[in-house]
Amino acid sequence: MRAARLIRMALLVQSSPGLTADALARELDVSRRTVIRDAQALQEAGVPIRSERGRAGGYHLAPGHRTRLTTLHPTEAETLYLSGLPTALRDLGLSDAADTARLKLSATLLPSLRAAAESSVRRFHLDAPAWFREPSAPELLPELARAVWSDRTVELDYARPGRDGAPPRTVTRLLEPYGLVLKAGVWYVVGRVPAERATGRDGVWRTYRVDRVTALSAAPGTAGPFVRDPSFDLAAHWRAHAAGFARALLRTTVTVRLTGPGLRRLPAVADPAGVAVALASESTTAPDAAGRVTLDLPVESEDVAFGQLTGLGADVEVLAPASLRARFREHARALAAVYAAEPEDRGR
Repeated sequence: MRAARLIRMALLVQSSPGLTADALARELDVSRRTVIRDAQALQEAGVPIRSERGRAGGYHLAPGHRTRLTTLHPTEAETLYLSGLPTALRDLGLSDAADTARLKLSATLLPSLRAAAESSVRRFHLDAPAWFREPSAPELLPELARAVWSDRTVELDYARPGRDGAPPRTVTRLLEPYGLVLKAGVWYVVGRVPAERATGRDGVWRTYRVDRVTALSAAPGTAGPFVRDPSFDLAAHWRAHAAGFARALLRTTVTVRLTGPGLRRLPAVADPAGVAVALASESTTAPDAAGRVTLDLPVESEDVAFGQLTGLGADVEVLAPASLRARFREHARALAAVYAAEPEDRGR
């Protein structure tokens, strides 16, 4: 374990000169004291690593020195071929570049490692989109990805979902796009509102669904790339805010009465975060004499609730809001009219 850590530390310092002891400790998941001891061990092994103080300080290798620790282990070669999602690369417009990179990598590997790497492709396939959803890349995703790569501030038009059945409303936002996240087949852009436009000193972080971005252009008045916060960690940011973001989408509450089968099937049709909140709420009733439970279910909108809850058929009854109950009533009447008579003869 320590040998692998020393190799990784040497490669980190080579690829990112100036990393501090604290930064290396975070990357290697060890203490600051361990980093200092490992640096001494590397020096004793002949690796000219040194620590410098000041604004341009941190750990550096001697000028012109490069480690020769880049030979891949078979497992590492296999992992490289699993590091990207084929559908994600295609959506981003990078599939050709990824294919070329894999060919170049294969050409540089020893024959034994090349076979190990290529075998992973035959054994594993990563499919990101959720079931029962036709995967489609948002039209503006490649352009937005280019803005992420180039640290270019953008102006985007965003179709914000309406509340309580209201139609979407288009808003215009300036955004410094820091990264893209693929979650269950849906692309999101994570970015920061430019500081001068935000109420907070350091700007405000925002997350938008890419498929709701209807227009995208370079932000007016910006001549060059924005200054990226070097401490920003996209994966850590997403983990910290994903749960809260999911809850924030649930801006409407509907009151429903469910049969036993309907309650069991509810997590399969509604948002899991909303179902969890509803089941934990004190307002959820105990089963009545017929085994039905009444609960307040957080949902994204009435439109979304209608689409989700119709899948439960007669195992759900919408009690509130009145507008959604009326919509289900009309839906029931339309279904009754369709099924009141036998199918028309189709000449068979």
